[in-house]
Amino acid sequence: MDFKGKVILVTGAGRGIGAAIARAFAREGAMVAVNYLQNSEAATEVVDACKQGGGDAWPIQADVTCAPAVNGMVESVLHEMGKIDVLVNNAFAAYRFDPEQRGLFWELGWADYQRQLDGALRSTFNVCQAVLPHFRKRSQGSIVNMVSDLVERPTVPYHDYTTAKSALIGFSRNLAAELGPLGIRVNCVAPGLVYPTAASRATREEVKDMIAAQTPLRRIATPEDVAGPVLFLASDWSRFMTGQTLFVDGGLVMR
Repeated sequence: MDFKGKVILVTGAGRGIGAAIARAFAREGAMVAVNYLQNSEAATEVVDACKQGGGDAWPIQADVTCAPAVNGMVESVLHEMGKIDVLVNNAFAAYRFDPEQRGLFWELGWADYQRQLDGALRSTFNVCQAVLPHFRKRSQGSIVNMVSDLVERPTVPYHDYTTAKSALIGFSRNLAAELGPLGIRVNCVAPGLVYPTAASRATREEVKDMIAAQTPLRRIATPEDVAGPVLFLASDWSRFMTGQTLFVDGGLVMR
């Protein structure tokens, strides 16, 4: 895939899956805006890796749950680069994939759900709202939203997290239906458990082994495994795909 001359905005790109996505775009020649919330040192490391990989990148701090901050971020990218070609919504509220410490439904309050909805759905809403006028003006653009295979197969019932990701799929499908006639595509990538990431750090080895044993490819994903499908959906190779959810979990979910 050739992303030379393309400008990519990746939210939550300071670590984990987002960092792997940013590095993958850079290896294909893209210019990547590496959004992060707090850890400027980690974001700078991602930027350096992007440059070493053959592309260009710069860190840009913004809380994507805050609309004014998002508007400022998008304005900065457009001022710096003149355009945005691809938006990857990867940011989400911090979460721990720990089956033994997860909140059971009767232990959760609505605030737990709201936190995950703000992290996954509100953040995506804010960034799409900010980028959309530019996409509409150019009659082109690709949006890739990161969800989870838990929406299809709740191997562990992480209620609040999975509910937020399910809502994000519904949001994405409606957006795809509305924006398709304008030349703008919207798709989702749904990974299974990905290791190593901050969210999966608490997942015990026996749990990872259990998931791997149920997976046809007999392992769990790495962040790099997820990056390729994101690039595919962002590229012209998928130019006739929109409103789709691509499961990237080694075959754990088959549709």
